[in-house]
Amino acid sequence: MKTPISRGIPSKEAFWLPDFKKIRRFQDENELPTRNLFVLEDVLKFIFPPKYQPKYYEVSLALIKSLINKKGLLLSNDLTEIIKTHNFSKATFYNRILPRLRRIGLIKIEREITQNLKMTKKKRKMKIRISKTFGNYLMKIADSWLAIVDDVKSENNI
Repeated sequence: MKTPISRGIPSKEAFWLPDFKKIRRFQDENELPTRNLFVLEDVLKFIFPPKYQPKYYEVSLALIKSLINKKGLLLSNDLTEIIKTHNFSKATFYNRILPRLRRIGLIKIEREITQNLKMTKKKRKMKIRISKTFGNYLMKIADSWLAIVDDVKSENNI
């Protein structure tokens, strides 16, 4: 089986990690984590870096802020309102932003299928919920790396 020539990681599967020295301080001199947290704007910069994807960053920030303000649940009419209020492209919103946020685990998308008896067309209303999957995924990666480092240090008595 032939594999395609690599052109790098597809952007839809990439996660942006800048040089850790350019990010807000997150550890002390002994590599112990500091107590400060990244705010929402900082977290979304890892998903849609404004330097490279300014519009995607703006749209995702507005969406997640709305999700937080609505206690973690947005309905179809809320999405329509966000798009109209901020004058966002529907194609960008539904084809780029929502799939990416769902794929990495920041949101869960559910569909309600209702059938109007007067019409033969089914309507598929969307519900968006905030999700912990992204955080759990990154914590599992981070905890695994810390365990590997601890094992090496304990074997070498560093």
